[in-house]
Amino acid sequence: MALIQLILQNFFSFIFIISIIVFIHEFGHFYVARLCGVQIDEFALGFGKELIGFNDKKGTRWKFCLIPLGGYVKMYGDKNGASMPDLETLKNMPEEEKKKSFIFKNVYQRIAIVSAGPIANFLLAITIFTFLFQVNGVSTVIPVISEVVENSAAAEAGLQKGDKVLSVDAKEIADFEEIREIVSQSADKKLQLKILRNEEVINVEVTPKFKVTKDLFGDEIKVGMLGVASSAVSYQELNFGQSFIHANKETYRVSIAIFKAIGELVTGRRSLEELGGPIKIATYTGKTVDMGIVAVLWFMAMISVNLGVMNLLPVPVLDGGHLFYYLCEVIFRKPLPQKAQQIGFQLGFSLVMALMLLTTFNDVRGLFN
Repeated sequence: MALIQLILQNFFSFIFIISIIVFIHEFGHFYVARLCGVQIDEFALGFGKELIGFNDKKGTRWKFCLIPLGGYVKMYGDKNGASMPDLETLKNMPEEEKKKSFIFKNVYQRIAIVSAGPIANFLLAITIFTFLFQVNGVSTVIPVISEVVENSAAAEAGLQKGDKVLSVDAKEIADFEEIREIVSQSADKKLQLKILRNEEVINVEVTPKFKVTKDLFGDEIKVGMLGVASSAVSYQELNFGQSFIHANKETYRVSIAIFKAIGELVTGRRSLEELGGPIKIATYTGKTVDMGIVAVLWFMAMISVNLGVMNLLPVPVLDGGHLFYYLCEVIFRKPLPQKAQQIGFQLGFSLVMALMLLTTFNDVRGLFN
């Protein structure tokens, strides 16, 4: 009984949070499209059969669908929710109707409409982070070593208690967490540290060791470990302006970290087994609900940034794929041939489906490990 309750909690928490994030993403497309004079045929949360819906005064069908794993905005002249043009309809479309069709808007309007979705996700994350920073302030762990673990990489490199880390590989360090982020991704890789010791600046070369540890949710992860700790914490309350600045920095930091992780997956530095799908996200969602509202909001912001970043990848059927086509149109001053776009959509769809199958497979396998 307890297991069933846990599964239901994870499921409904996942649906609730994902639906909010997807709605914000799709509303970004919807809002800018209407500003540009595009008629919206459908605004859907989920895919598949419609469960419930209604029509607004402008003829848009708002609906909830059976499979709650995404959503779409279908614009006038589109064949489907992925903004694939309906070529047959477009051939015979009267001039008056072309004015309200997405495909016949100028390239800069189309760029604005397509990019509005990911931008909406980044704005949601910034809004949440701003609220959290204003309520909770910000804690900074000063990068002064308070402990060196025996037989660790740090001990072997000669790091000592009281050393202040000024930079790692020429990157200035202001927070101990910055050291942790760099080291965790640098197992068996030499790092150059600039240390302040007894008012003298010295250079230390250290190679983090490979270690299997557990993340916030109890899952095993492989990271680089230095073997140092810091207990010097500085707390600062923030006003709205400061919170907003920190929120933008945090959104940027998370975005860059995601792009780096994607790059490592492509180059083979990270295993595809690390990818998680809806089951894993649902499990994490349930765990964050148990941690309280602050954890839920932080998780929402992180997922929103992830959705924004992933949609910017230059894969046809994703927003980034459309933007790539429109960038080519700007450069060459004419659209890419429809045949090339159609092939791109088919390849992109196949890639996305393969990725969904892989992540779901990883999720299912993780349930039995």
